[in-house]
Amino acid sequence: MSRGTERESWGPYPLILAGAVISVLVILFANPRWGGFALGAVIMVAAALRFAGYGGQLSVRSKRTDIITLAGFGFVVVLTSLLLYNSGLKALLLSLFDR
Repeated sequence: MSRGTERESWGPYPLILAGAVISVLVILFANPRWGGFALGAVIMVAAALRFAGYGGQLSVRSKRTDIITLAGFGFVVVLTSLLLYNSGLKALLLSLFDR
């Protein structure tokens, strides 16, 4: 395997991994809300990169399944981080399911 092929097989995986590690460090040491938001954003960036065709080590399943699971999980993490300290938004969402 040549050096260029090896580099291409990794794709954007190191970028996504570095973003996830930095986000987890922000969650642990600085602010859980913004760290969680950043982690969800990094996961959604991974979904966008997978959609654009930059698979590399990000491609685990079929392209459609990867995009749907990464985007869905990223959205849930971002929404959860936004609800962390926002009681008004929590009450609004709970009132939607109260009926």
